[in-house]
Amino acid sequence: MRKSLACILTGIFLLPLILGGLCGCSDNSLLDPDDPLTLTIWHVYGEQADAPMNLLIEEFNETVGREKGIRVQVTNVTGTSKILAQLTDAQAGKPGTPELPDLFSCHTQNAPSLGIDNLLDWNEYFSGKELKAYVPAFIDSGMIDEKLIVFPVSKSTYALFINGSQFARFSKDTGVTLDSLSDWEGFFAAAEKYYAWSGGRPFCALDYLIRHMELDLLSRYGELEYTENGWYDESDSALRESFSMFAQALAKGHIVVSDLYANTQVMTGEVLSGIGSSAAVGYYNDTVTYPDNTSEPMELQVLPLPKSGGKKEYMPQTGVGLCAFRTTEQKAEAAYEFAKWFTESERNLDFVVSTGYMPVTNGAFDKIKSYEFTDAAYEALYSAIKVMHEEYIPVVRPDFAGFYDKTNALYKGIREMCPGLAARAEKGESTDKLTEELWAFFCSID
Repeated sequence: MRKSLACILTGIFLLPLILGGLCGCSDNSLLDPDDPLTLTIWHVYGEQADAPMNLLIEEFNETVGREKGIRVQVTNVTGTSKILAQLTDAQAGKPGTPELPDLFSCHTQNAPSLGIDNLLDWNEYFSGKELKAYVPAFIDSGMIDEKLIVFPVSKSTYALFINGSQFARFSKDTGVTLDSLSDWEGFFAAAEKYYAWSGGRPFCALDYLIRHMELDLLSRYGELEYTENGWYDESDSALRESFSMFAQALAKGHIVVSDLYANTQVMTGEVLSGIGSSAAVGYYNDTVTYPDNTSEPMELQVLPLPKSGGKKEYMPQTGVGLCAFRTTEQKAEAAYEFAKWFTESERNLDFVVSTGYMPVTNGAFDKIKSYEFTDAAYEALYSAIKVMHEEYIPVVRPDFAGFYDKTNALYKGIREMCPGLAARAEKGESTDKLTEELWAFFCSID
């Protein structure tokens, strides 16, 4: 690499200072390979001994950990719905609870329950240059009170999963292609054609109906406001318009709210497609078995979420990040070394492709195109994820007390109402009238 004479001379004069600085930096490290410390971790990435998270921790211990004097020890593997209660019990010293870990998986909205002052601010250890390698929205999602409390290690989003074998026949007969499903207009048109083609079966099961309404509002209107009790303003005409777009298809039986998770209904042939978490890819079988007990290869196809057509398109970002309890400076330095190593682009991509999650660095997203996938379904998923990374904005929905109780009540009611509504639609009742009934039920949830 060519350098100017001024740069070379400056380097000569500063060399002693630079060397002294490097030595000082090395001397300032609190880590000692001859006296290694142990970091304990609780995580939510699979209880099997050979789970990808555990294997990577073993790799760290044998490489960088051994070199720097760090050993990471898994002391609890649990679920995302359980870990906060386990942490708070341990923090309170509840009898029979294990000792608090040094590192743990956590949702951003749950971290304040543990006391922000008790948690490490990763900004104190990662430089601004290092943080620029990460997807900005993922970093932002871990910020609390201007502190980076929840460090991104993986994220999930939503995708459209399709029974490829049956879709091929449907496409041949109707002319509907995968490209037809790139926006909601084409999606609903395809759903109507499938309902007719299949003799009255729904086209798609949606796991998170309300989330799609929210994303549609953000795309077409640029904002979404909630009431003081964390629900929706029913007087908002834009809200009613967006809800009605989905409600019309629901009332006619063209789509359904999933029974629990859409993948089950796709695998049993009840629906042709499902929209759910990207992590659901691991729960799809290679075979679809229809209600008449016939079966065929699934040939799973995965597409990005349909677009709303606004100035910007949005995608959900969900999932836990990595937190550390603030204890000693030595452990904080060790936690930084582990988090940095774990999220290096190639390693991070290797980790997430086994789970259906998104990587967290821009470099990892860049490597998706050349990655050697061993499973066609995963390759299709990550192709869709890469498109969404490039064309959509990832957003986190705010968390409100009681919100999920309300959505669960809403979904339960819609599932109960829709078979009757679809039967009435078949008999010629006005779709607008049926949609109004769904809107009235939506308004009753508060």
